[in-house]
Amino acid sequence: MKMLINVPETVVADALRGMAAAHPELTVDVENRVVVRRDAPVAGKVGLVSGGGSGHEPLHAGFVGPGMLSAACPGEVFTSPVPDQMVRAAAAVDSGAGVLFVVKNYTGDVLNFEMAAELAEDKGIQVAQVVVDDDVAVSDSTFTAGRRGTGATLFVEKIAGAAADEGAPLDRVVAVARQVNGSSRSFGVALSSVTTPAKGSPTFDLPAGELELGIGIHGEPGRERRSMMTSGEIADFAVHAVLEDLRPTGPVLALVNGMGATPLLELYGFNAEVQRVLSERGVPVARTLVGNYVTSLDMAGCSVTLCQVDEELLRLWDAPVETPALRWGR
Repeated sequence: MKMLINVPETVVADALRGMAAAHPELTVDVENRVVVRRDAPVAGKVGLVSGGGSGHEPLHAGFVGPGMLSAACPGEVFTSPVPDQMVRAAAAVDSGAGVLFVVKNYTGDVLNFEMAAELAEDKGIQVAQVVVDDDVAVSDSTFTAGRRGTGATLFVEKIAGAAADEGAPLDRVVAVARQVNGSSRSFGVALSSVTTPAKGSPTFDLPAGELELGIGIHGEPGRERRSMMTSGEIADFAVHAVLEDLRPTGPVLALVNGMGATPLLELYGFNAEVQRVLSERGVPVARTLVGNYVTSLDMAGCSVTLCQVDEELLRLWDAPVETPALRWGR
C-alpha cells in the first residue's frame, strides 16, 4: 500500500509537527503529544479534554479551539494515549473550575482516562468523566465492554464545549454531555478495509463486491457481511438500525460521516438517502453535518449518527465554534 509518510514510527509526530505549522492558534507539544488551545487556561472556564488513538482525524485534535475542546491527547495509531498525556492536558487547561474528560468507550481509553483522573485529582485538579457509547451495531465487541464510542463524540464535544465556553459550572457541563450521549445513536458501514502504517496492508479481508454492516472505527467486525448494496439500501438499513434503538420523539441532529476514503460526492448522495428515510419515518431534522469527521484512516464507508435535541441543545450546537475542522458563527 502506498502512503504519504516517512516511516511508520514517526507518523503521529510528523502529523503533529504539520498541525503546529498550519494552526498557530494551537499550542502543539509534539514530544509529549498534547494539543491545547493557545489561550488556555481561560479564567473561570471548565476545561474539556479528550483524546484517543490517532487515525480518526480530525477527531480529536482537529476539534480543539473556542467552542469545543480545550485540549486533546493523540495516541499512537489506533492506540490509547497514556495517562501522563491526559494529566498534562488537564493541567494545561485547568483554571480552577474543573476539567471534563470526554472518553470514547474503548477499554484502553477508559482505563487510562480513569487512571489520569486519579492522578489529576492528586494534583488538586477536579475532574469529571463522560463515556461516549453510541454505536448500536454491536455490544461487547473487540476493544470494548458495551457499546463502542463513535460519531456522537463530535456532538458531545461540540455541545458540552459550547456550555463550557458560556461559563457553565462543571456539574452543568457534565449533565449536558451525558444528555447528548444518552440522546445519540450511531451505525457504521465499511466498503473497504483499513490499512495501518505499521502493517502496510489491509487489516481484514473484505472481498470485492461485499460490505460490512455495523463496522467499528478500528475495523472491528459488525453485524453481518452482505453483497454490495446501493446508497439507498445502505441508508435504509443504517437509519432503521439507529431509529429502532433511539426512537426519537422530536427533532434530531444528523451526522453523515465518512470513514476517511469516501469522497464528498458520495457522502452528499448518501445524505440525500438518509434524509429520505428520516422523512419517511416522520423524524424532523434540525441540522445536518456531512463530511469526514470521525474516520478510520483510509477506510471507505460511512456512518450515521442521530441526536435528539431540545431547544437548549440546539442552541448550544448553533453556538460559535472555531477549530481546525469545525467552525461557524465567529
